[in-house]
Amino acid sequence: MKLYFKNIEKRFGGLQVIENFSREIESGELVALVGPSGCGKSTLLHIAAGLETPSSGSMLADGRPVEGPHPERTLMFQENALYPWLTLAKNVALALEFQKVGKDEARRQADLWLGKVNLKGFEDYYPHQVSGGMRQRAALARAFIARPKALLLDEPFGALDALTRMTLQDVLRQLIREERPTVLLVTHDVDEALFLADRILVFSARPATVMQEFNLTHHEKTHDLSEFSEMRRQILRLLGINAEQDEFTESLERIEV
Repeated sequence: MKLYFKNIEKRFGGLQVIENFSREIESGELVALVGPSGCGKSTLLHIAAGLETPSSGSMLADGRPVEGPHPERTLMFQENALYPWLTLAKNVALALEFQKVGKDEARRQADLWLGKVNLKGFEDYYPHQVSGGMRQRAALARAFIARPKALLLDEPFGALDALTRMTLQDVLRQLIREERPTVLLVTHDVDEALFLADRILVFSARPATVMQEFNLTHHEKTHDLSEFSEMRRQILRLLGINAEQDEFTESLERIEV
């Protein structure tokens, strides 16, 4: 699915959040949005999902105006939003049941997708019985089960510890390779953006405008991001962070662990 933001502006009363944003997101592309908290990144996701309407400009999906939510465009939040009274399998199956798929078939597919995110054997566990990382795996399965054409991810791993986050980044990248949705990812983790994205858009403080775009399309990436060290420094500088100090802090954290 091709997403097209055309001259998007968004205001909440007298507060302008987004200023004249235009970008084309190609089908199958993963674009990461990074920038200061409150600058309007999540608002752009909500506009793409059809949960917010722009104050001016237009949002198109495959050439058609976005006029509301649609199963072809799935939004996933940092909070897993699983129903605590349903098992993991029933939570995942619910995404298909909402689309009128029979319960037996929905359960069969839910079990299949839970296996894809390494939760085989946990299908009948309730959310409170598993870890936060496992709950987020189930949320990923629920996001993918209906095979959306566009996946809109709002800090999906932001609440997880570093090791769990890296593991789930691997799971997400494998699912994206298999399913090929168009992906918009909001993240405050620059390394996550470098690892997952084809392009990174770095936003200014509110009202959001793109300060710089970075293209990573032709790189085969691992979690060793040393080849992107200069790009990482540039992004951090744009965000007002001293890259050397940031790396020193990370080294201390590794020593303390």
